[in-house]
Amino acid sequence: MTDDVILRAPAVVRGRSRGRAARAAASIMRIVPIAIIAIYVLAAVFGPMIVPFDPVATQIVDRLLPPGATTSTGSVAVLGTDSTGRDMVGQLIYGARTSMLIGTLTVAVCTVVGVVVGLLAGYLGGIADTLLSRIIDILIAFPNIVLAIVVAGLFERGVAVVVVALSLAGWVSFARLTRGATLSLREREWVSAARVLGVPAPRIMLRHVLPFVFAPVVALVALEFGLIVLGEAGLSFLGIGLPHDIVSWGQTIAAGKAYLSTAWWISVFPGIALALLVVMTGLLGDQLNSRFQRGGVR
Repeated sequence: MTDDVILRAPAVVRGRSRGRAARAAASIMRIVPIAIIAIYVLAAVFGPMIVPFDPVATQIVDRLLPPGATTSTGSVAVLGTDSTGRDMVGQLIYGARTSMLIGTLTVAVCTVVGVVVGLLAGYLGGIADTLLSRIIDILIAFPNIVLAIVVAGLFERGVAVVVVALSLAGWVSFARLTRGATLSLREREWVSAARVLGVPAPRIMLRHVLPFVFAPVVALVALEFGLIVLGEAGLSFLGIGLPHDIVSWGQTIAAGKAYLSTAWWISVFPGIALALLVVMTGLLGDQLNSRFQRGGVR
């Protein structure tokens, strides 16, 4: 008996060590997306302090300098310059500002519209649910980016046009999620009791339904944010997004297409920044969604 315990002891210790290592790795993976997204937010907020020069000002004499080269003013172009001599660090930081601004505005519009429509459709039911559900089905039939391209192409380029173009179909995901959650919540005991007591429908939706929809909506916000940023970059890449006096990763990537073999850094660095932001917001959304599912309403 004692020999068996002695023989099993190393295996037990190794198992516990692996368990602690797995928990530590999981904790790190939970922190990494938040930390990286925080860096993007800080860069967006404090961009003018980090890069105290005009990011769209051209300096032809410094065009296509490789990373680490010295410019005509004696400063070091850490990430190189583009075809018009603009510093790539400025392009990345101000591009982050643009992406965070467009993403925040668009997500705010999509969340408000989608949650309101989903609450009304799910709680009221009947004709309202049928009508709103048909509208949602029609918008789902069109790919978001195609609808955004059509809308953005019809109007002059600008922030408002991009936000509207990306929001036109982006709210559908929030509406479907909210409607599904509301359909299950409207028959719960506390909601039925509020109806019996004569509480008005708007008050029931705001006080007794919306708080329980909040958690999955927050998770969806994180998931959709990266897709919206990717959509804005796509529109700017095609030349129908933001004007040239606003720095955008999509525009920078498009401008570097012709120099991929000689000045790869023009497209590669903004592409990495864009991909990293999309991946991190997706991971954060998955984490929030998993946490919601573990602690969901029963």
